[in-house]
Amino acid sequence: MESMELLGILEQLERDKGIKKEVLIEAVEAAVASAAKKLWTVDKDEEIRVVLDVKTGKLTAYAGSEEIRSSEFGRIAAQTAKQVVIQRIREAEKNVVFDEYQQRIGEIVNGAVYRFEKGNIIVDLGKAEAYIPRKEQSPKEEFRQGDRIRAYVLDVRRENRGPQIVLSRAHPNFIKRLFQLEVPEIFEGIVEIKAISRDVGERTKIAVYSKDEKVDCVGACVGMRGSRVKNIVSELQGEKIDIVRFSSDIKEYIQAALSPAEISQIQLDYEEKKANIIVADDQLSLAIGKHGQNVRLASQLVEWELNLFSFEQWKKLQEEQEEEEKEAETEESEEVSIADLPGVGAKAIEQLTQAGFDMLEKIAEASVEDLTKVKGIGQVKATKMIKEAKALLKG
Repeated sequence: MESMELLGILEQLERDKGIKKEVLIEAVEAAVASAAKKLWTVDKDEEIRVVLDVKTGKLTAYAGSEEIRSSEFGRIAAQTAKQVVIQRIREAEKNVVFDEYQQRIGEIVNGAVYRFEKGNIIVDLGKAEAYIPRKEQSPKEEFRQGDRIRAYVLDVRRENRGPQIVLSRAHPNFIKRLFQLEVPEIFEGIVEIKAISRDVGERTKIAVYSKDEKVDCVGACVGMRGSRVKNIVSELQGEKIDIVRFSSDIKEYIQAALSPAEISQIQLDYEEKKANIIVADDQLSLAIGKHGQNVRLASQLVEWELNLFSFEQWKKLQEEQEEEEKEAETEESEEVSIADLPGVGAKAIEQLTQAGFDMLEKIAEASVEDLTKVKGIGQVKATKMIKEAKALLKG
């Protein structure tokens, strides 16, 4: 390989592959130096280094500060430049791909289904291959080899075999990015996506809010005759999408999140972030949804625990609670106190309480001698009080 030819190749690689010329020159110098070490023996303190002249393309070898002249060097340099530099260039290309897609994490990329491998979908992105793991796929979607596919860049990992680009069609942010691409008001920041809850392949609820009173956030996302949301549903191969109007009023927000069901009454527990929701009997199954899907997604969206009741269920629950309260009141009223002792008036109760005998248990456990210390209570009365206290507690 002629000197000027080598420079020409490096410059072409810089243009075509986007690899900096400095990186390529370092690769050539290191590779030729490594090959030269096998031919020449130098002092262990000296290091063979090779310098490429960027003007002439000439490679020169040095041991320490002295140039090594050898008839073999030209042939070694040419062979090494052909073999090893290609390897270094491939590594540099991998770095270029890694850096490019590292910056694209969180974006949507387009590709083609290349093949299927152990449940993963291998996607050809043009410059690189990526894959969608089984857990990042929608169970309801089907793809064939050669199909065009869009996916969310979830992660990029640096590995020996090259950058591993992980894609997702199941992540909630995939939905978010699709809306940003489809709805100009979201892309421009006029309409904001507040929250997303998703049952992959089945249903998604997305809460939106308009920063401009003149712009209807739900209408913007739906589009003329539903065109915008239809495009996204089509991309997701039929997954249903509920567009919910976000509100700082939690009652309004819950009502919108549980749509299309109609709510009759809401009771809120702000500390526990729990809500009891009462709906008409014919609205209960609609509010719950198939396998509890509607209320589950609504709960995830508003980040509150939502408990649903029909009128009949709520009425029954209220009756049970009232019954429990009555029983508690009855039990409370049945409790006995020192006021229930026969022959003990208000003045005696006051004296006993001041002396520390404020409970029947204390009187029942007291001795006659203890009670006679209380003003106005004699031995006979003390004996009778202890007996009566024990009887009351037993009864």
